[in-house]
Amino acid sequence: MVDIEQNLALFQELLCCGGNIYLWQYDADGQLLSSNCPHESLFGAAFSFLGCKERALSVGQKGGLPQAVGTTFGLLWGIDFVRRNGELERMYVIGPVFSHNVSKRDIETGFRHYAGDDITLAWKHRLINAYEEVPIVQHILFTRYLLMLHYCLTGEKLDASDTTIQQSFANAAPSAAGRDRHRGWMSEQALLHMVRNGDLNYKNALNDSLLISEGVPVHGKDPLRQAKTSVIVFTSIVCRAAIEGGLPPEAAYSLGDSYMQSAENALTYDEIRAVPILMYDDFIRQVHKAKQNPKLSAPIARCRDYIEIHPEKKIRAKDLAELVGYTEYYLTRRFKEETGLSVSDYVQNAKIGRAKVLLQSTNLSIQEISEQLCFGSRNYFSRIFSEAEGCTPTQFREQQKG
Repeated sequence: MVDIEQNLALFQELLCCGGNIYLWQYDADGQLLSSNCPHESLFGAAFSFLGCKERALSVGQKGGLPQAVGTTFGLLWGIDFVRRNGELERMYVIGPVFSHNVSKRDIETGFRHYAGDDITLAWKHRLINAYEEVPIVQHILFTRYLLMLHYCLTGEKLDASDTTIQQSFANAAPSAAGRDRHRGWMSEQALLHMVRNGDLNYKNALNDSLLISEGVPVHGKDPLRQAKTSVIVFTSIVCRAAIEGGLPPEAAYSLGDSYMQSAENALTYDEIRAVPILMYDDFIRQVHKAKQNPKLSAPIARCRDYIEIHPEKKIRAKDLAELVGYTEYYLTRRFKEETGLSVSDYVQNAKIGRAKVLLQSTNLSIQEISEQLCFGSRNYFSRIFSEAEGCTPTQFREQQKG
């Protein structure tokens, strides 16, 4: 049983270490129950008047996961929910924060998108004058805060790719200062490598990238325009990787164009935030389908997919036989006939492929990668990797850095 009150008390202390980031609690009807914000009336009204509370409650009532809601000028709140018997009971909010540097002029321009009797000129001036008190939090860090909040509320550990927390690759990028460009490049190469291979087990690599990448460093006065540009750029490079992986150019460009148009048609962050993740998943599956051997029977294709999706498991021929209802002897004979490899060799190749991605895109040690992929020992992993690639895992990682 999760002790929410105790967890939230600790969470609030941790948030204070990151600046003036406040925690708000609302009931299922949107009534404010508590807040530690000294400017409660101002920022609470902003959350409501700018339409963010209405969108947040809509997500909560539909059973959505934690996510960020925000404005056209980059003011963001993070939201998560507590439910009882499937019904929304509480909504928790952190913020507000800015996702990037803004000026008073940016905010004034952004207010042109909002209208209503509740938004008076005096209130707008109060919010504009208070903008310097709102912290700037990079989307990577804001994502981690929301993952922490979700864990405090539910005890459930989520990955960034499980949620709609991020604006994904569509987020307005902060200054290039402090960006680890080499890690970002490695992460990008790993993602594109998985597209080329049609690797269905992309979730971990995508999650790592979401927690490393700052997105495309495009600067401008319109955050939504920046978001669209970032999604379009990411879609373009994924499209080309898919063609390199064997997807016919006509199919790849048609698919890419549809996602670019979806990004271009978006009117809010809410509409655009899921586009890059859906696009990436779609291209992965299309390349995977294009690579499928038409001669494979359905049971053997299912076994192959299971191996490729679960390289972190210790997979035996016996397990695959049970999966498709064959005897172990019949499965091993059919698998070798149709794929040209034994089950053990196919499993080993899948694990080596995953190891290469981890060596390129993460800072995991050789021992940690060995354990994650169930090789048994570091020495055995290094020997098998060397036989397959002609170099040790350490040498491979250094070559990629070079």
